[in-house]
Amino acid sequence: MLKSLKKKMKDQAGLTLIELLVVIVILGIIAAVAIPMVMSNKDDAAKNTNAQNLSVLQDAVNRYYTLEDEYPAALTTLKGDYIDEVPTVKTFGSCTGSFGLDATGEKVIITSAAMTTTCTK
Repeated sequence: MLKSLKKKMKDQAGLTLIELLVVIVILGIIAAVAIPMVMSNKDDAAKNTNAQNLSVLQDAVNRYYTLEDEYPAALTTLKGDYIDEVPTVKTFGSCTGSFGLDATGEKVIITSAAMTTTCTK
């Protein structure tokens, strides 16, 4: 039996062209399914990071209001005592930009790419 198997292996020198093409097609299908999943995860991570940064800014604005009895004129005012650094917006899809502050006497609106939060008295 072992001699028979060795003889068959000796006759077959390598992969045929069809076998090679089948392997390439299978790898292409796997890549076509996996790549969009990975890209979607990156967008979700950027959205979550932006939401978390927005929450941090909202907390900093509320703490500033509690101590100063007024809203900050700009986000850079918060740097130091309230936050270490003003966070940047993580780009995802077609959404880009930066965090902005629209302060009035009664409320402050913090905006970023596709997200908004409001702090009121």
